[in-house]
Amino acid sequence: LGPAEGRAAVLLQPFVHQVGGHTSMLSYDEHTVCKPLVSQELSFYESLPLAMRQFTPQYKGIVSVHLKKDSLGNLTLIASPSLGQPDSAGADPAASLWHKCKWSHTQVTKTFKDSCPGKMLLRTDFQYHTDSLLEDANGKQAERKSYNPWGLHCHRQHLNRMSSKHNENKLHQFLLLENVVSKYSYPCILDLKMGTRQHGDDASEEKKARHIKKCEQSTSASLGVRICGMQVYQADSGHFLCRDKYFGRKLSAEGFRQTLRQFLCNGNQLRTDLLEPIVLRLKALLAVIRKQSSYRFYSSSLLIIYDGQEAKESADHRLPFPRSHGANPCRVDVRMIDFAHTTFKGSQSNPNPTPHDGPDHGYIFGLENLIKILQSLSEGK
Repeated sequence: LGPAEGRAAVLLQPFVHQVGGHTSMLSYDEHTVCKPLVSQELSFYESLPLAMRQFTPQYKGIVSVHLKKDSLGNLTLIASPSLGQPDSAGADPAASLWHKCKWSHTQVTKTFKDSCPGKMLLRTDFQYHTDSLLEDANGKQAERKSYNPWGLHCHRQHLNRMSSKHNENKLHQFLLLENVVSKYSYPCILDLKMGTRQHGDDASEEKKARHIKKCEQSTSASLGVRICGMQVYQADSGHFLCRDKYFGRKLSAEGFRQTLRQFLCNGNQLRTDLLEPIVLRLKALLAVIRKQSSYRFYSSSLLIIYDGQEAKESADHRLPFPRSHGANPCRVDVRMIDFAHTTFKGSQSNPNPTPHDGPDHGYIFGLENLIKILQSLSEGK
């Protein structure tokens, strides 16, 4: 049997570490997420410049997905790995099956409602510390862990849209991408919308005006970057502190700076040990972006990631910060995501793109400001 033959259908679950965006991200297996296919994004991944690969999730192929409704009317999304597709992550097919914990439309909502008492989906109320006590197979309560409710909010909207527009048998194409946070125990994630312009070349006049207004009223215009979502593990309480895009849009330049500082604060201390590796990685990305002529990364995001657990280890050893990890590049990660509106010369999905010369100056402006702010934090300003 080839890698995809004999592979059972995979039940897709909401990706619990989605902190921003509006498209539903789903877990395919431990190392792979998937999202609805947009031809422009596929075109980007298929012709990705080599230098950019270390800064983007690995593209793993395409999978067909359909809606399934059970006798109670609960909706689920099922992926059917088709022949000829790359074997996702080379994982054991058994590991991809979640029949034991079938997440249906109502169950998903209930699980997360229980973990976010009272104000489940009020969009500006994602700033609470939630508590989700999940029992393992033996009925023991697993370690206390809270989840960011944003991904669930996107997943519900996505299921509702799909079920109202399409019948169950319709196959939808989804992109399979590397889960860039799978190696972290407590992934602290900052989702930054990059650049001074957010609308794609194909945007309608109405959409263009809407995006321009959002940029002008937020730090996108003044700094070339705005906060689109965040989760940061608080070691003192054992919860994730979550912020959403509505919070990020309201921030002033100073508020942006304070939130960046909060992202590096674990409830007990400021993780100053992370500043240098993050800045070095951002500078490496900046050097790559400066060389990409004709690319415009409109509406794309930049993720900054680190593990919230590491601070506890260093505290246990009574060290100011974990020097021994200094050479380990996995301590922090920086990845570009969301390329549905990215345009470049020779794009397959957009044979006549608006010609753009030189690198993406709006993106570069945002990166330079981000680096400056992080450097000022490391100098204790």
